[in-house]
Amino acid sequence: MANGMGRCARPLARRLQPVPLAFFGSVFLSFVAIMGVVTVGRDGAFYLDIAQQVIDHDASAAWGVFDWPWYSLLLAGTHRVLRLPLEACAYLWSTLFLAGTCALVVDGVRQRVRQAAYWACLVVLAMPAVNQFRGDIIRESGFWFFCVLALWLAMRWQKHGGWWLAGSIYLAIALASLFRLEALVLVLAMVLWRLPDVIEPRQRRLLLQMLWAPAAAALMGGLLVLALGDVPVRRWEYYVELVRPAAMFGAFHQLSEQFAASLINKYSANEAGRIIFIGLSGSLLIKCIGLMGPFALAFLSPRPWYAFKVYWRDFRVAAITGLLYLCILMLFFIRMQFVNGRYLSFLILLAVPLLAVAMSMFASHYPRLGKALIGLGVLVMIGNVISLSAQKTHYVEAGHWVAGHTPREASIYYQDGRIAYYAGRGYKVDEATPEAVMNTDQAQGYQYFVIEASGNEPWLRAWLVEHQQKVLAHFANRKGDAVVVIGH
Repeated sequence: MANGMGRCARPLARRLQPVPLAFFGSVFLSFVAIMGVVTVGRDGAFYLDIAQQVIDHDASAAWGVFDWPWYSLLLAGTHRVLRLPLEACAYLWSTLFLAGTCALVVDGVRQRVRQAAYWACLVVLAMPAVNQFRGDIIRESGFWFFCVLALWLAMRWQKHGGWWLAGSIYLAIALASLFRLEALVLVLAMVLWRLPDVIEPRQRRLLLQMLWAPAAAALMGGLLVLALGDVPVRRWEYYVELVRPAAMFGAFHQLSEQFAASLINKYSANEAGRIIFIGLSGSLLIKCIGLMGPFALAFLSPRPWYAFKVYWRDFRVAAITGLLYLCILMLFFIRMQFVNGRYLSFLILLAVPLLAVAMSMFASHYPRLGKALIGLGVLVMIGNVISLSAQKTHYVEAGHWVAGHTPREASIYYQDGRIAYYAGRGYKVDEATPEAVMNTDQAQGYQYFVIEASGNEPWLRAWLVEHQQKVLAHFANRKGDAVVVIGH
């Protein structure tokens, strides 16, 4: 199988191999993305606020706010060791985790399908699935790294074997689960991957190598629960409830009934369940194709479809993990009726070897189109980390104004918790809308309101007159998005 990209990049290949290229390319892209950040995301502000509470008090403060705060504990610990600001600690870990993830993925492809290694490097550095989050402070970066590390170790174990190498796979899974508990799906993936070894007597030893670590971990975990007695279980209960069959089918039945009631032709009501399932599946598929970027175009040609056979043969453990994770996504979609790009990104990350092999086949058959896709991929790579849209500078400015002009003990309603974060008041979360708070008796409990508005809305002008309040400050970004501070 010819390597189209290898011919395109042969001079570069003599200087830099694909694995270090992926690592240092990822570090550079993360640096560019972070330099363009003005306002941290909601999740980032939440994790940083918890880490600050740990620094100010102790680790128990984290458990009182969030039921899985290991990422924030990592940030607080890093701050205490390196004495860097918390945001710098978060970006440092994100940069290293993403660089390690990219390098491991590319190295896995290099070991199994060498001619697709440079394509894997381009895909993993350009696909929106992961790269659009380079400037975000999210715990997924650690989740991605340790999950990919577990799969990379599994591929090495498949080649070399060994009891301790098998145990290191589950250590990586355990570390990944500290970021997101969904990582435990890899335990089931490993078991299913090696289950055919039961048939072959010579292979049963390998199955035992793969099973001893989770069995030992389950025993130790049970003994730890008995010893400690009081352990956080809310996160576990959430996942158990998510996969409980009765709850899942109940949620799907309720969703189907709601959809059936909305149909104009009542004869179609019997098809509501089928329509809902196909619709949810189709929605996931469309989102996944979008997160793959231009590399999904390779499958418009029949030849790259052979890549599925190569993927199942050489990267079976990743394929099984992807299928199991897809089931989790469908369960979540049915129960919660939403799914976002961050949840889907791991699924696309697992498909990088598939996309790399498909692109290699496509470029060997269509060299000119392959070069065009390289150029398109580079443009997408740049677009992931350089944003030309207006930044949310008004959040930062509003937060600084609140910090300098209001008493620290004042009762303030924040429509966006990041304003409170930049005011040094912690990350405040209020699910109620401004209209719901300001037009009810709840308004009496607040001295100030910081809301997203221009100040000229008819309902707001009427409210200001009725409650004898005024706009104390107004902040807007270059797009015109605005925040106003309201008070007496």
